[in-house]
Amino acid sequence: MNWSVYIILCTDESLYTGISTNVSKRFAQHASQQGAKYFRGRQPKQLLYVENNHNRSSASQRESMIKKLTRMEKWRLVDSDCNQL
Repeated sequence: MNWSVYIILCTDESLYTGISTNVSKRFAQHASQQGAKYFRGRQPKQLLYVENNHNRSSASQRESMIKKLTRMEKWRLVDSDCNQL
């Protein structure tokens, strides 16, 4: 299965990082409060970043790595050539 890593800009200007096999469906789940608990107090605003062609393991590892980045580093990643959005 083809897994993707994604970053979403939230209404409170925070950045949420996750993984999915269907990013657009997952974004819709987050928007309808059926996704992660993180979205109980905020809404997804915009999909900023997508990185495709991962397996489940590599997607999880990449997600973990991205979550450890600073906010500024995440914004650099959004603006980089790695972004497949």
